[in-house]
Amino acid sequence: MAKRMSKKKGPTPEEDAQEFFLALDLLEKERGIKKEYMLEKITQALISAYKRDHEGAEENIVIQADAEKNLLRMIIRRDVVEVVDNPYTEISLEEARKALPKVQLGDVVSSEVKTKNFGRIAAQTARQVIIQGIREAERNMVYDEFTTKTQELLTGTVTRIDPNTGALHVRITSGHEFTDALLTAGEQVKGERYKEGDRIRVYVVEVRKDTRGTKVLISRTHFGLVKRLFELEVPEIFDGTVEIKSIAREAGSRTKMAVWSNNPEVDPIGACVGTRGARVNAIVDELKGEKVDIIKYSEDPVEYVAAALSPADVISVETTDEGKSCRVIVPDDQLSLAIGKEGQNARLAAKLTGYKIDIKSVSGAAQDEPAADVAEEME
Repeated sequence: MAKRMSKKKGPTPEEDAQEFFLALDLLEKERGIKKEYMLEKITQALISAYKRDHEGAEENIVIQADAEKNLLRMIIRRDVVEVVDNPYTEISLEEARKALPKVQLGDVVSSEVKTKNFGRIAAQTARQVIIQGIREAERNMVYDEFTTKTQELLTGTVTRIDPNTGALHVRITSGHEFTDALLTAGEQVKGERYKEGDRIRVYVVEVRKDTRGTKVLISRTHFGLVKRLFELEVPEIFDGTVEIKSIAREAGSRTKMAVWSNNPEVDPIGACVGTRGARVNAIVDELKGEKVDIIKYSEDPVEYVAAALSPADVISVETTDEGKSCRVIVPDDQLSLAIGKEGQNARLAAKLTGYKIDIKSVSGAAQDEPAADVAEEME
């Protein structure tokens, strides 16, 4: 006698729904995508799939989702009419009374649509919308995470070097998120060399969102890099006892930084330099040998400009009536030092203080020679 094969039963709707909600829980746990966000996207996908496969369907479709009851249903609401013009929005009185004997014309009846009856195209549409929702959520998470790191330092890994442009592809990480950023040649310090796999510290200039996702603009030349390095290295800056008032930088060569302390017992320059120069030397090492001049900020423009021109000695500083230009007199043997190689010292002093500085030596001033005009080239 032939044995009767038992027909294997498929999962019940409740079991399908339970598996669905467990998948959402797993997605939230592993990728950090909120269940509510994905549920909204999936709801949109199911409605979109139904409409695509049922031309004429309108805004009369509702998705009921209840994780506690393992409930996931699509409901279509239709008006009870005598003559049906659109079967997706209307139902005849005769047909409606088969299920609801007391229904009247003008009533609205609801019936469940089985998702297993969706066509192939509808299922594909739903799948695409769900995948797009996941990608969008992940992009938003990356953007939200890195937006909080604007004007901060991050450490990344060089993953690739463009042989044509010299740009570095850097993978940076923040929290549980990571993204790839491009350190262009213009944002690299001249003379610094890197290879794939090297760790590199970068300054986050800006975070943008575009059609491809999150774009993080990074730099090694920005003056903010120096500021953040000092905040990390000098506790007095981090806790606010010492304040960085201004920074002027020519990356790879020299930086001038003006500091001030709200505590008269704390030497702001000494705090930044550290014992035997330990603190500033650590920063110089990170900057691959870039020189760093630290001066004391003053609200008195005469004192401030004179300090900014260090290491040169200054005899006098005279501001003009306009208030943003000044004439500086230095000893004859200090003129070249005050101006610096290719005008760098005076140029950085002008950027630091915001003043246009005209420099003359003592003998030059006596003979009324034209001043060495070192325009500030303000950024």
